[in-house]
Amino acid sequence: MRPDIVPGGIFPDYELPDHTSKARRLSELQGDDPLILTLARGHYCPKEHQQHLDIAAFYPKIAVAYTQVATIATDDHHTLQEFRASVGAQWTFLSDPGRIVQKDLDIQEYTDPEHNPMIPYTLVLKPGLVVYSIYNGYWFWGRPSISDLWRDLRAAMSEVRPDWDLSAPGLREAWNAGDFSRFHGWNKQASKT
Repeated sequence: MRPDIVPGGIFPDYELPDHTSKARRLSELQGDDPLILTLARGHYCPKEHQQHLDIAAFYPKIAVAYTQVATIATDDHHTLQEFRASVGAQWTFLSDPGRIVQKDLDIQEYTDPEHNPMIPYTLVLKPGLVVYSIYNGYWFWGRPSISDLWRDLRAAMSEVRPDWDLSAPGLREAWNAGDFSRFHGWNKQASKT
């Protein structure tokens, strides 16, 4: 992995075609929420299927927790669609058959010249594509469990949400005064009215 991709660093804002062939930027997919990003070997790998099945089962909790998920794989468009469908994923998959990400991050899995995949990493990114945690999944046990993701997301979310603890000094007073700027969701709703 490139030496600047470390906790606290900024992950590159790649733009790649999604499973519907629409070009998407990671920052667009993330919005102002934490993002779980998987850099996947692809559809051929049973380890990828297992990890993505686990994330798919966890997805209902992710969806209500103001958290996003994205997968980047070296699969072509149709294989990417099959991969996404086969694991029951509801999040965006991005196709990188030209291996732009693999080359830019220097993560070629050189032990598999037949498929030429990326070394499978999973990252938890705070808003702004700020790296919170990185897992190297070349060996399956290197990939994050759902418990690992939950722990990382809890810590990352508590750092980026001023309203994480509603008993924090000044929050009730701000709310009562109509200042919703520190309340996630409410800050956007208030600016529309």
